[in-house]
Amino acid sequence: MVALGLEPGDEVITSPMTWPATVNAIVFGGGTPVFADVEPETLNLDTASVARKLGPKTRAILPVHFAGQPCDVDAILDLAKAGGIAVVEDAAHAIGTELRGRRIGGLETEAAVFSFHPIKNITTAEGGMVTTGNPDIARRLRLLRFHGVERDAWKAYGRPGLARYDVLIPGFKYNLTDLQAALGVHQLSKLGGFLSRRALLAQRYDEAFADVPEIRPLGRVAYPHRHAHHLYAVRLATERLTVDRDGFMAELQTAGVNVGLHFTAVHELTYYRERLGDFSADLAVATDASRRIVSLPLYPSLSDEDQGYVIDVVRRTARARRR
Repeated sequence: MVALGLEPGDEVITSPMTWPATVNAIVFGGGTPVFADVEPETLNLDTASVARKLGPKTRAILPVHFAGQPCDVDAILDLAKAGGIAVVEDAAHAIGTELRGRRIGGLETEAAVFSFHPIKNITTAEGGMVTTGNPDIARRLRLLRFHGVERDAWKAYGRPGLARYDVLIPGFKYNLTDLQAALGVHQLSKLGGFLSRRALLAQRYDEAFADVPEIRPLGRVAYPHRHAHHLYAVRLATERLTVDRDGFMAELQTAGVNVGLHFTAVHELTYYRERLGDFSADLAVATDASRRIVSLPLYPSLSDEDQGYVIDVVRRTARARRR
């Protein structure tokens, strides 16, 4: 967001179904977040909702590839190109994800941002990566990641061998360390195997819950794609249950199943609700999903036996709490 050169009043359209970092970046970059709603089955950004949010102040669109399933970036780019709007992908869930035969990170957007947090499909313990095909954005990012320092600027008039440097813009301390990069390079070679195992586990969950009306797995996009299956999220049909989502999660945790909440919609978090206003009615799909969604364990080393236990507990809890 900083590399885009946002100015006060510039708006960035994004999804409310994401970790707050996505929206925090817009604020720290100097922009104003504008939330578009999500698709009810995939929880990816709804292109029609994005189109309705476009305005004269729109500077960028920031789609989130929810759970590792690709947004329709091509359709979003069509909207953006007409107004000279930048598209930056939040690909934190999407390393290895493909859209119509192309890897996320290699599309025609300004940039894609990946996360290597410990829970991601590959990890460097912490940190992340930005990919871009725009040389101006690449140069600006390289400056921003290490204090705005430019060493090449002194080559023309500095004496050979001197460790001279210049600062062209105020930057940050965002560089990935060599130790972290070494972890990532070796994990990258294993990514294909990780994704295959995740896909198999996701398929087993799909099959296990197909006859449980209280448990509704996320849908799949219709266009050609490869899903990275970073998360396995389900929506609870709470109208069929005698407990709400939090109560259901608590029972699973009591039984030893470590579930997650991905995510509480950002527009419902205190800071953004107070700063931007109450958008719960305008973002009806995201608001509803925020109250129903639960993430089940999904990682390559999850054994068939342990997954079987998770499935059994979820099914038993749904049956016990059925209206």
